[in-house]
Amino acid sequence: MSPANRTVAGREVVVHDDEQAVADDGAARLLAALGAAQSARGLASVVLTGGGIGIAMLRAVAASADRDAVDWSRVEVFWGDERFVPAGDPERNDAQAREALLDALPLDPARVHPMASSTPGHAALDAGEVELRDTADPDQGAEAYAQELTEASARLGEAAGAPGIPAFDVLLAGCGPEGHTLSVFPDSPAVHATAPGVVAVRDCPKPPPTRISLTLAAARAAREVWLLATGSGKAEALGRAARGATEVEIPLAGLAGTERTLWLLDRAAAADI
Repeated sequence: MSPANRTVAGREVVVHDDEQAVADDGAARLLAALGAAQSARGLASVVLTGGGIGIAMLRAVAASADRDAVDWSRVEVFWGDERFVPAGDPERNDAQAREALLDALPLDPARVHPMASSTPGHAALDAGEVELRDTADPDQGAEAYAQELTEASARLGEAAGAPGIPAFDVLLAGCGPEGHTLSVFPDSPAVHATAPGVVAVRDCPKPPPTRISLTLAAARAAREVWLLATGSGKAEALGRAARGATEVEIPLAGLAGTERTLWLLDRAAAADI
């Protein structure tokens, strides 16, 4: 069946029959968006997400016949959040992304920007500058990633109203059944962090409890923000967001792109919209 398309409170909502259709559509759209960005600006940038559907979409990109239409050496890769666990841990979003897609691409390593891990002993603080290295301190890791973004904004262009944050071409995000997105949970310190930036997140209700995350204001610096969600467990949170819940109550409600906000859902996830 063809996907159902509608507009809900300024969001473009595309509903597919199942998770694989969401992943395949997301992959095709991402390849087209990166190619268009390169044609317009030379470089393209994407902020990746983890989770089942996020990684399924990356696998679909890897399998796509159109994969090589993108010049991957001119793509900058970031992450919206990361689990603060040791480097190489299979729970890390970057480890999953590398296995699903990134290791198969001719990326420029200097354009791939993982967040710090919890492996201690490699933090570097010198004369007020932070070098991105693994660290036992999530606050140092967040500070290091904020600097990484500031440096990248000089190449990619700084987002209007978001100092130090690049104008990302596409930011991918997932969500949880209680409405969290990135690692921003309902009524948490991170959701009350209103400035564009990067924060350490502690005491997450979902393990692992310590993470690093973009704030919602930083996510909103992206030209396009795409939320991918599948399964009936996401339906209530998505429905509440569509009906006007605040981002403090349902953080995914705070996701918006400067040019486009897109929800890619399966029918189960869209049942309450």
